[in-house]
Amino acid sequence: MADADKYSIKESVGGALSNSSVTVVNVDCPSHPPSIIDVADTDDSFPDGGAAAWLTVLGAFLALFCSFGQLNSFGTFQTWYAEHQLSHLPPSTIAWIGSLQLWVFFFSGGFIGRLFDAHGPRLILVSGTLILVFGTMMTSISTQYYHYILAQGVLVAIGNGTVFYPSLAAISTHFKKYRSTALGIAIAGSGVGGVVYPIMYQQLFNRVGFAWTVRISGFISLALCGVAIACITSRLSKPQDSAAPWFDTKVFRDAPFKLVIAGSVLISFGLFIPFFYIVDYSTDHSISPETAFYVLSVMNAGGIIGRLAPSFMADALGRFNILVPCAFLAGLSMLVFWTFAHTLATIVLFAAVYGFFSGAFNALIIPCVAQISDMREIGTRIGVLYSIISFPALCGGPVAGAMLKAEGGSYLGMIMLGGATVISGSLFMLWARLALSRSLRDRV
Repeated sequence: MADADKYSIKESVGGALSNSSVTVVNVDCPSHPPSIIDVADTDDSFPDGGAAAWLTVLGAFLALFCSFGQLNSFGTFQTWYAEHQLSHLPPSTIAWIGSLQLWVFFFSGGFIGRLFDAHGPRLILVSGTLILVFGTMMTSISTQYYHYILAQGVLVAIGNGTVFYPSLAAISTHFKKYRSTALGIAIAGSGVGGVVYPIMYQQLFNRVGFAWTVRISGFISLALCGVAIACITSRLSKPQDSAAPWFDTKVFRDAPFKLVIAGSVLISFGLFIPFFYIVDYSTDHSISPETAFYVLSVMNAGGIIGRLAPSFMADALGRFNILVPCAFLAGLSMLVFWTFAHTLATIVLFAAVYGFFSGAFNALIIPCVAQISDMREIGTRIGVLYSIISFPALCGGPVAGAMLKAEGGSYLGMIMLGGATVISGSLFMLWARLALSRSLRDRV
């Protein structure tokens, strides 16, 4: 990977920055033959709009609604399992279902990203939809702990991954100047799903039972992913060389990418802890279970705005410039806000604030990776990143549950751990941003 080279341009941003000098970072990878893609990887070669591009965004929005949206809703299952099917197991054991689901989802990224670079999105999306629906139906008939591990923790996670990664990688082939905005709109689908699914589960669990509630979510996934398959396209004109290695270590020669990986490892360890435990935290603070389910929806609702507004700002001000403070404030909100949230009002407010900043990180990490990658490697690099962070994502929930048990039900240690790791990760993101440009005024 060639070193980043900077060049100055005159750019107008909504009239506000007219005639001002802005420094941007351009990454060039001349080692790949230009015939692999339709056109050269330059600003002018990306359509940044048009029917095919925006249909891809729509399809990705729907795909993420029913894939990552369900992942964001595991806190609902955590509480339901603890009170019903798996009431004989401690919370830390139940949390392994959600953590395994996250790990498989993330770890599959490296393989799925390579498949995307080789074959494009459609075949992967079809396979992922079938696996996701099958795993969901198997979850609906599960009765034992290992059933849920295999069906929800493994099958559903594989299905989610094979729907999630090609959808976002395809968008990056259509957009460059407005890549953060386009990806933010698509990733907002996961936030909308994170709002809808907990409310739907809470309403339907008591009306039609667990099994039919899960089946209904499976039918929703089938319908929405079917539309996504029809909408999502890629601008890669022909597959990558099939002789290329599945895992190419040269991606680790790029210093900014290595720093992004290090920061993401720390952030992903603590980022999902509130999503796993905010419902239990609410009920332990005398909030009714019915209301506690809505707290998770509020957190995901904050994530919708967090995926949209910062993404729009990132295209104007720089993606790393927005990612770094959002990641830092996500960790800080855990340390100074969640610690003192003991009433319904303060818990709901924390949920909204944390949802906003964590959603911003989820929306901006992919544009940041794409910014420092050649278009022919976007799928692979995104996949490598998520495969690596699968391991801390696997450990975060169970470690938090073990701390909760060890401290006799006190959430303080768990909150401190989560906040500290997210803040530490944001400092590595800052290091990556400074490696690209040491001037804080540059749009990076």
